[in-house]
Amino acid sequence: MLIPRRLTEYLKELTNYFPAISLTGPRQAGKTTLLKQLYSDYTYLSLEDIELRAEAEAEPRDFLKKYNDKIIFDEAQRFPQLFSYLQQVIDDDRRNTGRFILSGSQNFLLRKNITQSLAGRVGIAKLMPLDNHELKQVDLLPDNFELACLLGGYPGKIDMGLKGRSFYRSYLSSYIERDVAELISVSNLTVFQRFLRVCATMAGRIINVDKLSRQVGVSPSSISSWLGILEQSYIIFRLPPFFRNLGKRLTKTPKLYFYDTGLLCYLLNLYDVEDIQRSGFKGEIFENFIIADAFKSLHHQGVEPHFYFYRDKSQAEVDLIYERGNLARLWEIKATHTFRPRLIESLEKQAAIWDRPTETTLIYTGDDEHLVRKTHLKSWYNQEWAI
Repeated sequence: MLIPRRLTEYLKELTNYFPAISLTGPRQAGKTTLLKQLYSDYTYLSLEDIELRAEAEAEPRDFLKKYNDKIIFDEAQRFPQLFSYLQQVIDDDRRNTGRFILSGSQNFLLRKNITQSLAGRVGIAKLMPLDNHELKQVDLLPDNFELACLLGGYPGKIDMGLKGRSFYRSYLSSYIERDVAELISVSNLTVFQRFLRVCATMAGRIINVDKLSRQVGVSPSSISSWLGILEQSYIIFRLPPFFRNLGKRLTKTPKLYFYDTGLLCYLLNLYDVEDIQRSGFKGEIFENFIIADAFKSLHHQGVEPHFYFYRDKSQAEVDLIYERGNLARLWEIKATHTFRPRLIESLEKQAAIWDRPTETTLIYTGDDEHLVRKTHLKSWYNQEWAI
């Protein structure tokens, strides 16, 4: 089944304005499938192909004379010299838009090359694993949140009906061998896998580099570098703390989340609903699931997510914050099926001292939806992130 992607509209918009488009995102997010579908009249070239790359490296100018319009360069980072040559071709005619599509899974190298040679000439888009809206549109989103978390959002896994254990084992092997191995020493690859699993135990929690260092057995500087690798390859993202002086000293360290909760559950050795319920990680997984969906949804609408969390020295906390204009939206996220007034007490207390109008929402696992005092009670299944 070909699942429609929301990013399509944003890509069309970029194609009308920029000579080149860059599409990044994690492996298996569906980038190649989307590009071939949307740009069906373009020539598709994968620079993973050794013979094609050899042709490009031997005579780059002749190569671009041959392929100079409506071209998809997949795994473009495999040929770094391509970017400086593209700069010359584009600058010869800046009015011609949508000429080149650049894609790849090694996002650090792709972005580095774009920044060095094509800044201002490239429209940037990010394709993440499927968000809940996309899954709902094709009736693939389970109405049980544990099943939805286990399902994850990688199109290949969902389309082929693969079990999480089989898919993610292969996924991690490919990711570490093809992406991570290029960035860290081979002797550290096994340790990196342990690092990944320790990160999973900290999902939804404030990042503690020193604690990670002790648990994994490598230096804090290595942990910081490895976190950067996971972030650049869209395995994890960091939710920064909210900074504004509300008369309290706020936490300054970000929280850690995974883009795909199917991968998160696999790393935690959780393979079915009962595993999640018994694990002690249920609350963190649900929070990760909701916040990851917020990030993915905005990326797929062409909006850079600027979400935050709030926590002060007394541990008063708001799980998710988004400010736009004069309105602050505050969300509390609870893995509970039954609403109780105490669930929104801290949320409404923080909203009362905010320095602008607020809209408060409790997202939970139940079905009932209504207004409680000033707070919207919202089922996770119906939450939309159209911001």
